[in-house]
Amino acid sequence: MAHEESLLRPETVALDALIKATVAGLVGEGEQAPPEAMLFLGNWHQSIPTLVIQDPILEPVDKVVWMVIMSHARETGSRTAFPDYDTIASQTNIASTSTVARAIAILRLTRWLTLCARARQKSGRFTGNIYVLHDEPLPLRDALHLDVAYMAFVQQSERHHHGRVRAVAQSVLASLDESIRTQEYPLESESPIERRISAASVVRNAGQTPGATGRYFAFTGEAVNRLKRPAAGRSEANSRHNQNSKAVKATHYSSGRSSNYKKTTTKTTTTNSNSDETTLSNQASSLGDAPLIYPARLSDNQKLLADRYLHLIAPEERQEVLDELQGRLESEQKGMKPVYDELRFLHSLCKAVQRSEFVPNLGIKVAEARASRAQPPPQAPNPEQEAIGARQREIARDYGLEQLAKLRQSFVTDDDT
Repeated sequence: MAHEESLLRPETVALDALIKATVAGLVGEGEQAPPEAMLFLGNWHQSIPTLVIQDPILEPVDKVVWMVIMSHARETGSRTAFPDYDTIASQTNIASTSTVARAIAILRLTRWLTLCARARQKSGRFTGNIYVLHDEPLPLRDALHLDVAYMAFVQQSERHHHGRVRAVAQSVLASLDESIRTQEYPLESESPIERRISAASVVRNAGQTPGATGRYFAFTGEAVNRLKRPAAGRSEANSRHNQNSKAVKATHYSSGRSSNYKKTTTKTTTTNSNSDETTLSNQASSLGDAPLIYPARLSDNQKLLADRYLHLIAPEERQEVLDELQGRLESEQKGMKPVYDELRFLHSLCKAVQRSEFVPNLGIKVAEARASRAQPPPQAPNPEQEAIGARQREIARDYGLEQLAKLRQSFVTDDDT
């Protein structure tokens, strides 16, 4: 036996001693010992955040894609080229690049991955995207700052061709609407420790507690439970084949939400050059045929998030609230205290409307100025019409002088002559 041990590698001898010590430890613990034990053989390698592995929203393919992207960043430094879909598919053993595209979409929806900018040459030619990979989901405020099209992407994903992406996007928006409905402020700064404790609690109870409370980053506990149910986790039968097909070009859709109020790096903006207001044409449904006019100071993300606040109040009051916000922003130029958080101010206005305490003030002049700008400008004079008018005035003058002369002549008598 001693001769056999001398032929073994020292690592194996040490491992054998460790196994015997582990067995002895289990025996010594008696009934308190766990039913099984595990040892790791080999060297420790690259670390992976536990949250990625335990994430209740991500499916296995999503987690592996995250790991492959992270491995590329570690091999070449934190600033590196984003691996293309074919490379990711090859290293994850995924048959289709459309599955990779789906996984990246879910990582972006859950804020594990952020699309921060789109690089273009001076000629305008597109050269690539700039992504940021995170070791935990990004807070909403940070995501809106870094990803200028995040809210538009989430709303667009509600109509994605893959059922799982649709379900995740709908859960993100449902969790956001739930926060707004319960008078929470979704952009509130929160301690990282508190976020992680809440997330760990949701992970621990995921799928076990009906009506779960707490939050797992972008999702409420109830939203996590809905996504973990078998019916929600499965893709629709007619969309299963998309995992083994080529990626389908994304189509942009506007939000299709219906109003649910109660009474108690890519920019696409159309700006009115005569004012500090911006029209979002895709919000026309909010006020019949008239689109809402948003303050131009709001970013695209803020406008889409503001729209979700406005759906808590009556359609006829939404433009008044936006005008009040615009008036408050304009008042900064007259010495009033700056508004550092426009959406928080909008939130307070919406709450005032719900309590029937809202009285338009600063927004009245904003509405009047917009109405005056909407008046048609006076028509430019027509030269031909002006010439005709001048000729007619000259004829009328000559006729008047002629009649006056006749009248004077009638007063002349024979004695005068």
